Amino acid sequence: MGLHHSHNHGDETGHSHSHAHAPADFGRAFAVGVVLNTGFVLVEAIYGFLSGSMALVADAGHNLSDVLGLLIAWGASVAAKKPPSTRFTYGLKSSTILAAFANAVLLLVAIGAILIESIRRLIEPIEPEGWTMIWVAGIGIVINTATALMFMRGRKSDINIRGAFLHMAADALVSVGVVIAGAAILLTGAVLIDPLVSLVIVAVIAWGTWGLLRDSVKMSLAAVPDSVDEGAVRLTLADLPGVAAVHHLHIWPMSTSETALTAHLVMPGGHPGDAFLRQAAHRLEHDHAIGHVTLQVEIGAETCEECT
Repeated sequence: MGLHHSHNHGDETGHSHSHAHAPADFGRAFAVGVVLNTGFVLVEAIYGFLSGSMALVADAGHNLSDVLGLLIAWGASVAAKKPPSTRFTYGLKSSTILAAFANAVLLLVAIGAILIESIRRLIEPIEPEGWTMIWVAGIGIVINTATALMFMRGRKSDINIRGAFLHMAADALVSVGVVIAGAAILLTGAVLIDPLVSLVIVAVIAWGTWGLLRDSVKMSLAAVPDSVDEGAVRLTLADLPGVAAVHHLHIWPMSTSETALTAHLVMPGGHPGDAFLRQAAHRLEHDHAIGHVTLQVEIGAETCEECT
């Protein structure tokens, strides 16, 4: 989680709500990244076709999907800041999860297109221009590295920003691969190096896409975030003074950077008051980065089958 504090509200029914601040604004970084990468995609695609380099075309296709991904992530980050309404009581925070899923789908489409063309070039080789590959991909290294650096400071607090950072960093590494392919072709004259490198690029994209798809699907299904240990959270609640049992514990991502929790606490000694609820919410935020907390206190010694 980023730097934030909680606002806790307790009432006589035993509910406590903790609301974290919105994530940092990366609007400028998104804008600069989109402009730089769109320009580079055009240059790389044109020179890729002119030089006959499938590795350049493959990298351009990947970068195009990343431009679309940046636009989607940017739109989602803006939507996530919209205030709650009577229809969307959590606001549009979960749009960042949808953006991550959409990015994964876009990457899968790009992988399919690049894979088909790479196989075709293996069957019908075309000699590319090595120096064109080197110079164009070299520009890509600079642009992708610069874009990645703009997202570096937010990569630890927001998985959406972390995804943008990792994609740009991976693109820089892919461009390094194209430079190596161009040099190898100049030295050896082996034209098959170009489509083989494009297949390696496909493998790199597929590896990152699988992780993004898996994580976005899990978040869409309201799974406990990977950064949260459900067992540790349960112990934290059970160790609170006066708590005899914990049940109906639910933890889910509200967005790619915010986590919510609801739980019932069985407290036979009676309602402990608002100070207890504020302390519990603060501890959950401090120890487990859960910023939206709702706790219901149940008075009475009886337990239920779900209580632990």
